[in-house]
Amino acid sequence: MTLSLNVKARTVTGGKVNSLRYKGQIPAVVYGHGLKNQNITVAALEFNKLFKEAGESSLVDLKIDDKKPIQVLIHDLQYEPVKHTIRHIDFYQVNVTEKITAEVKLKFVGESPVVKGQGGVLVAPITKVKIECLPKDLIHELGVDISSLKTFDDTIRIKDLIIPTGIEILAVIDQVIVLVEAPRSEEEIKKLEEKPEEKVGEVKTIKEEVAKETETKEEATESGKSAKSDSA
Repeated sequence: MTLSLNVKARTVTGGKVNSLRYKGQIPAVVYGHGLKNQNITVAALEFNKLFKEAGESSLVDLKIDDKKPIQVLIHDLQYEPVKHTIRHIDFYQVNVTEKITAEVKLKFVGESPVVKGQGGVLVAPITKVKIECLPKDLIHELGVDISSLKTFDDTIRIKDLIIPTGIEILAVIDQVIVLVEAPRSEEEIKKLEEKPEEKVGEVKTIKEEVAKETETKEEATESGKSAKSDSA
């Protein structure tokens, strides 16, 4: 399925782009092979809907006004730090004859017998992998079947993945993707929940230490004075 997005050319730049955001628009730029950088604006609601489906690893047919659509990747997003809304988008036009690199999500499918039957905890050290391929072969996500995890010693590594034709994984083939850890025993959980006992008699505050040190110095000074007085 081809994803498409209608956008408009933009002449407003600099600090004035905030007026577009107030109107529900996101300022953006599109650039790439044989294409001059062009400022555009995107409807926030339309883009957010598309981004949930496309992510950053799907080709999008971008139609600027009434021009012929161009194939792009959502290359970079800038977020508002507090509300975490999208402030700016970079679209990158791809060359259909040149390979591209992209990060794709790992989608865990199936059911692990050791998780279901023995209460194991699924642990995924990585959730994305970098791939290289021609634009036509680009995928949005890569499935990982966890049904092979039958014991706590089983793991799934990069080399165990079923890779679609035309896709090359840019990662160490022995890297672990997912494994299963044994559930914590009742004793382990109890220890984690227990609060360490505070022995009041052993706790000394900084003030107490300073006071004691000062008192010791004063006693030493007084002893010195007394010794001098006696010798006189």
